[in-house]
Amino acid sequence: MHANPSARAARSSAARRRPSRKTGRKTGLAAALVPLFLIGAARAEPELVDATRVVPGLVAEIRYAGSHNFVGRPIDGYEAALCLLTHRAARALARAQAALARDGYGLKVFDCYRPRRAVADFVRWARDPAALAGKDEFYPEVDKRDLFRLGYIAEASGHSRGSTVDLTLVDKATGNEVPMGTPFDLFSPRSGEGAEIPPAARANRARLKAAMGRAGFSPYAQEWWHFTLRDEPHRGPGFDVPVSVR
Repeated sequence: MHANPSARAARSSAARRRPSRKTGRKTGLAAALVPLFLIGAARAEPELVDATRVVPGLVAEIRYAGSHNFVGRPIDGYEAALCLLTHRAARALARAQAALARDGYGLKVFDCYRPRRAVADFVRWARDPAALAGKDEFYPEVDKRDLFRLGYIAEASGHSRGSTVDLTLVDKATGNEVPMGTPFDLFSPRSGEGAEIPPAARANRARLKAAMGRAGFSPYAQEWWHFTLRDEPHRGPGFDVPVSVR
């Protein structure tokens, strides 16, 4: 239902004559625009850091910047092979790294901040039945049409907020990844909690989960490699600035 134009004009005129209830402050739109502009700028450009400069000894193999991934090509938005994280997440990751180092282990990251355009790229790929380049390695047991239903692909990702990481354990002495039961990004029930995997792999998953949990991260039950900072500084859909040298 539309308001009467004459009544709307009268209310507008009265509003112009009404004094501000906040003496000494800017009123109306001018007062509202300043914080809105500041908030908008902050959300458009998150303050991210290269985690390898914050976490001593962190190994980075950013899969989506190259072709060794389930899509089989570099993903939109990955202009550099960098692990970008919020300051808070990077510091928490450093705590996990330090704790693991005492037992001879370290962390290797596969993905960190992920632009929203990359998530959109995954969605387009998932809806293309002809794009099957990575099936044999990354989803041999799953029909591609079921990737959304099973939770392996989604139209939004916590990675876009800058405080989620995909990672594994490495042996500090050799730099080699330790057995985890499945490779990173295998879309399979075997990648989730409660899967039947060898005892050594089960112990390694438990070690990673415990170290990340003590550092402030929560796991994702379907993917042993996926962790999100519980006290992440940003909420909502996240950001869309590319992964690049800043």
